[in-house]
Amino acid sequence: MPVITEIEDLKRIYKRRVPKMFYDYAETGSWTEQTFRENSSDFDQLRLRQRIAVNMTGRSTATKMVGQDVAMPVALAPVGLTGMQHADGEILAAKAAEKFGVPFTLSTMSICSIEDVAENTEKPFWFQVYTLKDDDFMRRLVDRAKAANCAALVITVDLQIMGQRHKDLKNGLSAPPKLTLKSMANLATKVPWGLEMLQTKRRFFGNIVGHAKGVSDPASLSSWTAEAFDHSLDWERIKFLRSLWDGPVILKGILDVEDAKMAANVGADAIVVSNHGGRQLDGALSSIRMLSSIVEAVGNKIEVHLDSGIRSGQDVLKAMAMGAKGTYIGRAFVYGLGAMGEKGVTFALETIHKELDTTMALCGRRDIHDVDRSNLLIPKGFEGDWVA
Repeated sequence: MPVITEIEDLKRIYKRRVPKMFYDYAETGSWTEQTFRENSSDFDQLRLRQRIAVNMTGRSTATKMVGQDVAMPVALAPVGLTGMQHADGEILAAKAAEKFGVPFTLSTMSICSIEDVAENTEKPFWFQVYTLKDDDFMRRLVDRAKAANCAALVITVDLQIMGQRHKDLKNGLSAPPKLTLKSMANLATKVPWGLEMLQTKRRFFGNIVGHAKGVSDPASLSSWTAEAFDHSLDWERIKFLRSLWDGPVILKGILDVEDAKMAANVGADAIVVSNHGGRQLDGALSSIRMLSSIVEAVGNKIEVHLDSGIRSGQDVLKAMAMGAKGTYIGRAFVYGLGAMGEKGVTFALETIHKELDTTMALCGRRDIHDVDRSNLLIPKGFEGDWVA
């Protein structure tokens, strides 16, 4: 059993174990991948202030996200195709999150269905929807989430049209993988993954196949998104989607102050500062660079969370110090899932929590609610002096 000390340890195991097309699906951005890279590297520019002779006893990372108690300000982000990273992946990740005490967000593009996850967990999870054209499908999807007692609805608003991800096109990404000479050669080196996949019945998009009408190719991610996504999305449409849900609503994919102001007026309970993990508009600023200006503009009106770039507990602390009320991890938990299943997700959460707790103490804080900008050394011009 390898010693896991950081998320990168899980990533190395994950890369060895999972088929290349699914590794690349998680570990890629759009076009040149500039934004994908800077989501993480921009965190490195923020330095921490070390404090001494401060009482470090009785520390707590517990807080709330949209009114829900969480063990630390981290939620598992919605990640499509998670059930291709490991057999029954969404179920295993949801179980790990539930036991740890943080929210799990199920993607519409999941392999395991809403019902699959609900049947295998005890506590309510969050459900993510896209802005789709088919009102009938959207209503039925939301009704299924209500029936499963989902605790919050996360509406992804930054995927009206799909950014080009070169690796997915070159790999012929699909679920299950299409058997070509190239893919079969790679699958032959991933025997444990393949044996586990043979033991599950969940290999297609469980929320879509058998539920969505007129889907020409349910095995293809790209063709379904091309058919289903609403290119004419506007704020009235977002208001309509919000009206379908009675509980907390989170709008994910806000990266501009003006959009944040609009989002605060549609009745959402929280927004997520996010650029879709660098998978949509390449060349956009990183989420952490945009966080402060958005918090300053709407933080007194709506809960502000951050997604994209979180790879450590120190990243979580930096985001909280910059004004976020919660954060999301996607790739970090996928590395663990692909490497070791449920146990790997638990390792990822434990690793991030330990880093967060220790860093908080060394910064002279005992409670996550006391972390603020005074705990950071922020370089001049970090947010940039841009002309729009």
